[in-house]
Amino acid sequence: MGADRKGGARPRPGRAVAYAALGAVLLAGCASMPDSGDLRNVESTPRQDTRVRVFAMPPAEGAGPAEIMQGFLEALTSDDPDYDTARKYLSSDAARSWRPERSTTVLAGGPSIEPDCRAGAEPTSTVTCVLAGSRVATVDAQLAYEPAGGAYRKKVHLTRSPKDGQWRIDGLPDGVVMGKSDFQRNYTSVDKYYFASDTAVGSTGQPVAVADPVFVRSKVDPMTQMVRSLIGGPTRWLRPVVRSSFPTGAALQKDASGLAPDDQNRLTVPLNLQASQVAPRKCTEMATQVLFTLRNLAPTLESVELQGAGGHRLCDLSEERAEAVAWRGSAKSPENLYFLDGKHRLVRIPTGSTSTNAVPVPGPLGEGGKALDSVAVSRDEHTAAGVGDQGRSLYVTSLASGGSLGDALVTSQGATPADRLTTPSWDARGDLWVADRDPHRRRLYVMAQGVAKPQDVAVPDLSGTILDARVAADGVRIALVVKKGDKRSLLIGRVQRDDGTGQGTSVVELRSAAPDLEQVSALSWAGDSRLLVVGREQGGVLQMRYVQVDGSTLDGPAPGALTGVKSIAASEDERVPLVAYSEDDGIVRLPSGAQWQKVDKDGSAPVYPG
Repeated sequence: MGADRKGGARPRPGRAVAYAALGAVLLAGCASMPDSGDLRNVESTPRQDTRVRVFAMPPAEGAGPAEIMQGFLEALTSDDPDYDTARKYLSSDAARSWRPERSTTVLAGGPSIEPDCRAGAEPTSTVTCVLAGSRVATVDAQLAYEPAGGAYRKKVHLTRSPKDGQWRIDGLPDGVVMGKSDFQRNYTSVDKYYFASDTAVGSTGQPVAVADPVFVRSKVDPMTQMVRSLIGGPTRWLRPVVRSSFPTGAALQKDASGLAPDDQNRLTVPLNLQASQVAPRKCTEMATQVLFTLRNLAPTLESVELQGAGGHRLCDLSEERAEAVAWRGSAKSPENLYFLDGKHRLVRIPTGSTSTNAVPVPGPLGEGGKALDSVAVSRDEHTAAGVGDQGRSLYVTSLASGGSLGDALVTSQGATPADRLTTPSWDARGDLWVADRDPHRRRLYVMAQGVAKPQDVAVPDLSGTILDARVAADGVRIALVVKKGDKRSLLIGRVQRDDGTGQGTSVVELRSAAPDLEQVSALSWAGDSRLLVVGREQGGVLQMRYVQVDGSTLDGPAPGALTGVKSIAASEDERVPLVAYSEDDGIVRLPSGAQWQKVDKDGSAPVYPG
């Protein structure tokens, strides 16, 4: 993810935070309140250099209601840690009761002020105005982002003090509101990490790390914000399927602020815990959560020390040990790229190789005569699942010489290949997922360890047909391309495992991960909380972009344009080149800092393990 990673990395958009404060800048560009006419925008601040700290000005002596409203909205987009300047535009009672941390509402073009503010019973002393706009998203008190639509209208009441004659806001909603460009300047998306509740991998039973993306104010002590958010627990959507090793009541010490690594790239985190409250293994897991989370903000961070009450050391942890404590998709580099050759056999090329010479995999999928339509390779690269017979049959077999293909594990009765099985997908548990698109028997299946009897997965919120299904490495989230009418949308669902109650496995609380794309045609997981998607907006052209699982758009470069894209392959490890199948060029790959390169003109269906 950072400069310390080895070569071959592709840049991750929108993740790093710069800490240098180059100066204080007065916000500009806000329109004054007109006396009459239609709504006028209080324009979003133009995009600033992300290293610049932005501060607003307090209200001027004798400022009228229009200036107070304008100045307050500007102050909401500043870098004041506690919105101290914004509170100066409020009456003393309103300043005490206003809770800006409750939410952030993001509007398409900044809030507008209705020009004809309605006067109260005493026009010279009270005014009621309305803020209006078109909602894009909200960030809640847990810092969780959610796309939103519809109109935004909130009343703001102003009063002129009888003592000094100054206008102040004395009635307003909790939370803050700002335009999209101000939000992108003020906030950054960061993954905090928890552990899947019921998943362990490997011979030592490593817990599986799960990324929970949130948005924090990028220039307002972001590390301390993130540790508080991490200790506070997972966001509501993810909470049912993950756990935290921080005990109930854990918190940063009251005076903790300004958390940052020292010159040895070591971070000390002061907690309110006694040593007797923390078992050694739990402490190590807590430190792992902190280190995984804060490396989003400080890529060179090498170790974390947790301190308890009184400054006593609870435990410390290096980056190397953390990777051994928990399994994390982005830390696991695939050994090979896989795809189907011109004979529809499974072949592979070592991931780090610049060669274009692919060799058949050992076993019946590479050495046998079975023609395949799509394939998925398990994350340990020991097993593969192939869909053949024009989408009718799913086979699972070992990637070892001498193995047999055996009988199909799943068979579809769909009338055409488009009505049959999707590309299969593996999670870290070794479970295999596939969907059947047969209109008469639409199903999502999971097979434990890739060999158990297919189990129906309930999707109670589903409205439409699953065209593609790709499970996340952590096994607690799944990405679905769903067709409803003429629209093909990208949805993320939470995987609820069978907990012994006989309810079975289900995918619940579907939410959009790419709300502005109407025709999603291909996808791949490309990080712990992001995906690479091919699709088009309404009336737009086909494009390839990164999206977050929470539906936010990452601020950064998209992969280079490529015509005729039918499928894509990315790895959670961001150092690995992107690969795609194009009707025009076959298998192509995108090394870091380079253009798309041809690999195999006759190849198709590229995949990395997963």
